[in-house]
Amino acid sequence: MKEFVYEDLSYKINGIAFSIFKELGPGLREKVYADAFEIGLQNAGLSYTREVHTPVKYKDKKVAGFFFDFIVEDKIIVELKVGDREFFQAFDQLDNYLKLSKMKLGLIIRFTKDGARVKRIVNLKD
Repeated sequence: MKEFVYEDLSYKINGIAFSIFKELGPGLREKVYADAFEIGLQNAGLSYTREVHTPVKYKDKKVAGFFFDFIVEDKIIVELKVGDREFFQAFDQLDNYLKLSKMKLGLIIRFTKDGARVKRIVNLKD
């Protein structure tokens, strides 16, 4: 049987996302959902960092940089999106973040007209 990576923690994060959608509904800007998500993490007693800059280096020289929306408990990268557009772009983005950071799990949380949708991406490369 395959291990379910960070099962309890990812369920807590899912619960926060669903609670946000239930209270705020659809159609808001990403920053509004991010601010609400931050409050949800605080209320759940979870440690996190927000808008984490991560440089990409080649031969010890910075060649690029990325900002992760959230890192929760130093274990899960969380990317928040609004709507259904550009899902595959978000998937590729988070997959790259996982490879660069060597973290095991990422969650894309999309706030759509039909609810909060969570997609788990496991880093199988590490």
